[in-house]
Amino acid sequence: MSDNRLVPALVFGGLLAVGLIGGGALVGQGIVNLRAGDRTVTVRGLSEREVKADLAVLPLRFTASGEVLSDVQARIDADLATVRAFLTAQGYPAAAVDLGRLEVADTRSREYGNQQGPRFILAQTVVVRTNDVARVQATTRALNDLVRQGVVLQDFQGPSYIFTKLNDVRPAMIAEATAAARSGAEQFAKDSGNPLGPIRQATQGSFEILPRDGDGGEAAAIDKKVRVVATITYRLR
Repeated sequence: MSDNRLVPALVFGGLLAVGLIGGGALVGQGIVNLRAGDRTVTVRGLSEREVKADLAVLPLRFTASGEVLSDVQARIDADLATVRAFLTAQGYPAAAVDLGRLEVADTRSREYGNQQGPRFILAQTVVVRTNDVARVQATTRALNDLVRQGVVLQDFQGPSYIFTKLNDVRPAMIAEATAAARSGAEQFAKDSGNPLGPIRQATQGSFEILPRDGDGGEAAAIDKKVRVVATITYRLR
């Protein structure tokens, strides 16, 4: 009688074992599929382009000092006339030359508290803004002529050269960076033996404008390099 009961128990146990084995196989397959679905490759694509500045800004700040304010003002006015004549001789139209604010400092005031040196210091700024970048470059080399005429230039940092046409090159550079990223992803997929799938995530980095030759600051360089990096994650099938 116990033998008769043992047979069904063995059969049931065998079926249960088969079921567990089958269930384990399904769970294992599920993990494999999950990992296969999450397999990705992240690549970066670079695009660089050489450009030239198309806008130049040249600030000229000059000073005069003395004990009598009216005398110092007269010297500043004379220097201003000299600077305007110099810029006209350099070929700039009046529309390209802007007059900045006049700065007046009284060194005997409580703010300064200086009892030595000239009492009044006046500073005037003239700003040249033009698309004629080559002319500004030539003017910078000719500033000694202005100094020889008695104009005291203060805190001269040179002109700033600006590239304003980023929107003109942006679409093509993004396309180049994206194509470079895809080329790298295709090579990786080929090497790994997995077909390349669709894009899972894409990030476009900020555009950078750098000096072309890597010397000095970007603003001081006429020749520049525009750079962008696209980071793209692809699925692998």
